[in-house]
Amino acid sequence: MNNEMIVSDPDIMMGKPVIVGTRITVELILEKLAAGETAEQILESYPQLSKDSINSALEFAARALRADVVYPVTV
Repeated sequence: MNNEMIVSDPDIMMGKPVIVGTRITVELILEKLAAGETAEQILESYPQLSKDSINSALEFAARALRADVVYPVTV
C-alpha cells in the first residue's frame, strides 16, 4: 500500500484522513462503495482520484479496524 496517499491534517476536513492533494475523505469513498457505487463511478465523479487512491482508502480502513478496539454492533 502507498501510505503516502492518505494524509491527515487538522486544517483539512477537520483532520479526517483524506487522499493527498484533495479534500476527498476516506470516509466518503467508503460510503460511496457501501452504497453500491463502483470504483469506476467514483473515478468518473472525482477525476482527481485514481484506482490506487481508492485501494489505499480501503487498505487504510482495513488497517484502522485491526486496532484492538471493540465496535459494538446493534441490531
